[in-house]
Amino acid sequence: MNMKSVLASLVLSLALALPAFAAEPVDINTADATTLAEGLTGVGMSKAEAIIAYRDEHGPFASAEDLAQVKGIGDKLVERNRDNIVVGSAKTKASAGKATAKASKVSSAD
Repeated sequence: MNMKSVLASLVLSLALALPAFAAEPVDINTADATTLAEGLTGVGMSKAEAIIAYRDEHGPFASAEDLAQVKGIGDKLVERNRDNIVVGSAKTKASAGKATAKASKVSSAD
């Protein structure tokens, strides 16, 4: 085997192994800034903090596409990270908020 073949085999092996080391999916509705910055490609601390500020102001994200509404986050960045974005808890948080509001109305009526 010549050196070129060995090198090509090594490169191919590494390329096939990389998906095994892919980042854990990031739930954009519950992740803190550090998790967002470390888990999403092209997202540093300032963009991660912008994501959290947007989420705090507008409520949970309903889809990965909603992330593009955050200033500094565009469709390309969302697409680049699509496989790492999870949108869990959106309905849970929204439902919990409605339940809390409903409970407040009931208790204030007593």
